[in-house]
Amino acid sequence: MEALGRQILVELYDCDDSRINDVIYIEQAVIQATKESQATIISHNFHKFSPYGVSGVVVIAESHVAIHTWPEYRYAAVDIFTCGDTIDPWLIQEKLKELFDSGNVSSMEMKRGMFKVPKGEKLLFKPSSAGQTT
Repeated sequence: MEALGRQILVELYDCDDSRINDVIYIEQAVIQATKESQATIISHNFHKFSPYGVSGVVVIAESHVAIHTWPEYRYAAVDIFTCGDTIDPWLIQEKLKELFDSGNVSSMEMKRGMFKVPKGEKLLFKPSSAGQTT
């Protein structure tokens, strides 16, 4: 069995509450962490809630990085989904832990899109221009 992607569910506790309530800081942090993983950024969108909290997503060619923060609990939930084997999602987690000054992290990895592949063959990730997978 091979997986199309890896999804890391990250819970960042004991974060700096001012950092995880600052939409500009969060946007820059998530983009920086994503770039450092060598992911290909397609677009991004972040929103500040009133009186506190931020949600945002960075769409990458390899899938996405999404975040939701609860500054009043000093907590951030991050979803890192990468397809293929060129991006290490754990690098994104570690950078965000550092940038949010998180004192405690809990994470879980799931394999997504599990398929049986004949021996000696690889699972293909992107469709070709002819409509076949490559």
